[in-house]
Amino acid sequence: MMFARERVKFLFGAIAMVFCLLSQARADAVLLLEEPYGRFGSFNPTGHAAVFLTNVCADSPTHLRPCEPGESGVVISRYDRIAGYDWIAVPLIPYLYAVERAEQIPAKVNASAVAELRDRYRRAHLLELAPDAPDGRTPAGNWYELIGSAYDRGLFGFQVETRPEQDAALIAWLNGRRNHTRFELLWANCADFAASVLNFYYPHAIHRNFFSDVGIMTPKQVARSLVRYSRRHSILEPSVFRIPQVAGSIGRSRSVDGLAEMVLKSKKYVVPLAVISPVVAGSIAAVYFAEGRFNPRHNVASFDLLRLAQPVPAASLKLKYGASDISSRSR
Repeated sequence: MMFARERVKFLFGAIAMVFCLLSQARADAVLLLEEPYGRFGSFNPTGHAAVFLTNVCADSPTHLRPCEPGESGVVISRYDRIAGYDWIAVPLIPYLYAVERAEQIPAKVNASAVAELRDRYRRAHLLELAPDAPDGRTPAGNWYELIGSAYDRGLFGFQVETRPEQDAALIAWLNGRRNHTRFELLWANCADFAASVLNFYYPHAIHRNFFSDVGIMTPKQVARSLVRYSRRHSILEPSVFRIPQVAGSIGRSRSVDGLAEMVLKSKKYVVPLAVISPVVAGSIAAVYFAEGRFNPRHNVASFDLLRLAQPVPAASLKLKYGASDISSRSR
């Protein structure tokens, strides 16, 4: 029990350091590469992509504004079938934990507790997007994806510096365009939206991979592109960190894959393909080892409980990208 209480303290310390790191006076854009989970994650392990902006806040989930002092920014992403909108903005702490303040974050959860936290936040802040069901109960739908992401999965953050004038231009761009659903799994998905936001800040930073991902934008390809771009432009002061999935009885998320990697790692895909066409299977393997390897877990500052048993200097929470981050034999 004593060790468990200490581990909870370490978790809160980790959370505090994350928010301290991401709420400095400087502005940043952070790609959130989110691990897949559940049945759909087993079928399609490409995960989810969102963008956290430290200097952009919101009057509502669909209208952005500059942040006031003390505010921590919003996470924006493209969603499927949520009130007919293409993108939605949610403050960082609710996005990760479905609560409003860091001290309210539970150290351990189960499915019913997460459902209660999400519904409580929905009733307080998201009724416009997810109104009550006709009987007054919690509605069905994908609205739950807006809040409590860290209960379902672990996340990686790829952080680059931005300038206030870039943030202002992005606010004007997103507020000025029609915010109407555009989601399409292959060609207008969450990764495409994240890529468009990051390319708005840094044109041509994010690009498709027509070899390992057959031209489909995936969350992992967005991260890979951003890392490569950041290595060539050190002025962006890139860093990477990991936010772990909250402990509890909810199933653990799995590693994020690109398309070629997904085929090679899954027996249900690679075995039939190898039988039907060994040449195609071999070609996919060759493309993956040549173009598709990228391990976000390599050389990353992970806010896990065991590491925090020792004092962690604040400076160590920001690790620079190295060449080994692009292609690693360590899987």
